[in-house]
This record gives sequence, structure tokens and C-alpha cells, in this order.
Amino acid sequence: MKKILNVLLGLLMAVTVVLLIYAIATAGSEAAISLNLIWGYFLFVFALAAALFCALFGMIKNPAGIKGTIMSLALVLIVIGASYFFSAGHDVQIVDLQNNGFFGHNETVITETSILVTYVAFAAAFVIAVATEIWGTLKNLSK
Repeated sequence: MKKILNVLLGLLMAVTVVLLIYAIATAGSEAAISLNLIWGYFLFVFALAAALFCALFGMIKNPAGIKGTIMSLALVLIVIGASYFFSAGHDVQIVDLQNNGFFGHNETVITETSILVTYVAFAAAFVIAVATEIWGTLKNLSK
């Protein structure tokens, strides 16, 4: 199984390199850029499907982990929901330079929601990293 995955990874990387060389050789032609975008979308969907498959396979193999997965998913949905409702309550105007105006309310809500979710993710990662280091240090001191 590992050999098949290594061959698949090599194939995906080879296609990516060929498309990159094609885009450079054609000086970024519209066709090359479109092909690279389609390939990027394919890779994104493939990675998403692989992540979902691995998560489902892991839950089937270890049913005890389902509780943690559901709690993590619920936390993510709560953060996204809270960010959306916070953003929907604001009247932010983002300048649309292409049309010499402002983006609509829906676009600004989605943008602000994305930014808030990113801030929460960065803050959570920082707090968890610091807490893990402190916990590890205290654990090593008690030995």
C-alpha cells in the first residue's frame, strides 16, 4: 500500500512540475494559467477527499475517538457561527477599486467572518503551543 501511495505522490508531483514548466515556457499564457488553476482545484478536492476518507477510516477503526471528533467539529462550527453573526451585525464597507464603489453586504460579511475565524485559529494555536510547552516543562520539573 505504501508503495502505491509513493508512486501516486510521485505522479502528482511530476504533473505539477510539468504544468509549472508549461506555464513558464508560455510566459504565463491564459491557457497555461487556466490549466494550472484546474490542476490546483483538482489537488484541493483530492486532498479534501483523502482527509475525509482518513478521518472516517480512523473513526471506524477506533470508535472511541468519535466523541473527540464530534466535539472538535462542534467547536469549529460554533467559532464560524459566532464569527458570522458578529460580522453580520457590522456595516463594514470595503472599497471595490475595480468598480469605483463598495462591495455588497454579503461579500463583506463573508470576508470579515473569514478574517475572524483566522484570528481565532491563530490565537488558539498560539495558546495551545505555549500551554503545551509550560505543561511539558512543569512535567519535567516534577520528575
